Amino acid sequence: MPNTETKIAQPKIVLSKYTAALLSGLQSVKKKVKPDDFSKIIVSQTVSFFALVYERIRNAVEYREDHLIRRAAIERIIKRRLMLHPEGIGEAENLLRELLWARYFPNGGLGGHDIQTIQKIIDNYLSIKKQVTAGRLSQEVYFLTDFVIDMLTCEIEETLSPEDTSSVTSLTYYIYQVLRKKVKIEGLTEEQRDAYFLTALERAYRRSDRSYQRYHLFAMFYQPIGQQNPEQLKTLSTTLPKIFKKVDEMVKSLYVDKLTLFIKKQLPPFLILFSLLKNKISKAQTILSDKNLLWNEVDLICREKYQQLNQRVRNLAIRSFIYIFLTKMLFALILEFPASRFFYNEVNTTSIIINTLFPPILMLTIVSIFRMPNEDNTKKIYQRIIGIIDADATFETTIAFMPKKAREKKPFLVFGFTIFYSLTFIVTLFLIYQLLKYLQFNFISMLIFIFFVSVVTFFSYRIKQIVNEYRLEEKGSIFSPFIDFFFMPILSLGKFFSSEIAKLNFFIFIFDFLIEAPFKLVFEVVEEWISFVKKRKEEII
Repeated sequence: MPNTETKIAQPKIVLSKYTAALLSGLQSVKKKVKPDDFSKIIVSQTVSFFALVYERIRNAVEYREDHLIRRAAIERIIKRRLMLHPEGIGEAENLLRELLWARYFPNGGLGGHDIQTIQKIIDNYLSIKKQVTAGRLSQEVYFLTDFVIDMLTCEIEETLSPEDTSSVTSLTYYIYQVLRKKVKIEGLTEEQRDAYFLTALERAYRRSDRSYQRYHLFAMFYQPIGQQNPEQLKTLSTTLPKIFKKVDEMVKSLYVDKLTLFIKKQLPPFLILFSLLKNKISKAQTILSDKNLLWNEVDLICREKYQQLNQRVRNLAIRSFIYIFLTKMLFALILEFPASRFFYNEVNTTSIIINTLFPPILMLTIVSIFRMPNEDNTKKIYQRIIGIIDADATFETTIAFMPKKAREKKPFLVFGFTIFYSLTFIVTLFLIYQLLKYLQFNFISMLIFIFFVSVVTFFSYRIKQIVNEYRLEEKGSIFSPFIDFFFMPILSLGKFFSSEIAKLNFFIFIFDFLIEAPFKLVFEVVEEWISFVKKRKEEII
């Protein structure tokens, strides 16, 4: 526990101006006004049940973090409806109904005002899309259309959930204000550094996908397109292609990659602090000003978070494996039997059993060895939170200096390290090959085994990052270099398979183009029928 004498001698904390501004901003967040009884949109519970089931199955075949699922659903709906009605007239109400069907918003939580607001946003984006794509080459048209749709779906979601948007924006800006001066990048002005820093915050703290990174970076410098008038849109359309390209350049910058790693290491105390503010915003001023009260809250929240991590890791492991099985393993296993029969005129039952059972056992084994943070970590987080919220500017004087160019390494060493790194692939794959050869795997079964193991290992590694979410400092093991030697090749292959081959996810194609459109059409018809019967019933009454 924190030093008792220190707590008694100096129990009070004078909050910094940034902390005071954050408290004020969070306390002033206005709740979304509920629609009145006449304008609110009510959907059938029967239709909603089947739509919810469909969405759960659809989301299982595309791995996304929870906070990104709703935007992805908006994107799917928008793209499908615009294919049928390119002008987008009246599509706002259809979009909102589909979101209510799938319970992305509570039934009756959206109404007539939301329809008008979202329709204006859709109209503005379709107008700007028409202006910027006219007379351009097909490759440019694809890029600009993709960018516009990304921003459209992001603005729609943030408009429909203003409370969450306002709160997360305030928290993001707080991290930015606290940390931005702790980094200096050689050769960049403060304004350039700050722009890169905000871009890195999108990836590190908000865990934004490409769509949200594009939208938030654009909104950092320009008014959202959905809020602009026709004259503003006309003026903006001439410079928009250059703006889009500049935004993507920032997203892909090496500066952003380095700053993202820096921010991730600083995040644990901010996450605990933000949990405290979320749970007890009305008492936050009193708690944050008293070291004793602050320790009690930090200790309680940390223990709750560590306990929740266990359940969260298990759920992520299950979801990851379902995703891997539906999108990769099932296809590979179906392919293994006829391919082995065709090329080798035999089927190794043992290899099929191993390829089926080993991946889940491997994931279970890897996940089971993860260790949660302990009380020492909690103490460090507590001390760091004090440093963050304290008005005393002397608590942190260290500045991370980032050179413009990486330190040049000796060519001989670079060559040697490259050879050694290549050797890790050769040794690891050779050992796996010898083992599988001993088990009488054919070449096709070997490829499928390596594919399974690498993908499962990669997803397990991603889950491990969740475990480290609240760990302020990760201690290395004396066995880490040995483990890295054998696992780095597998991780590299897993990343490649998950990112590149994910583009060939045929289940997504089946759902989006062969199932979703007719399903949603049936839902619309059933919804209209139920509404018709309900009105006839009301007339009788």
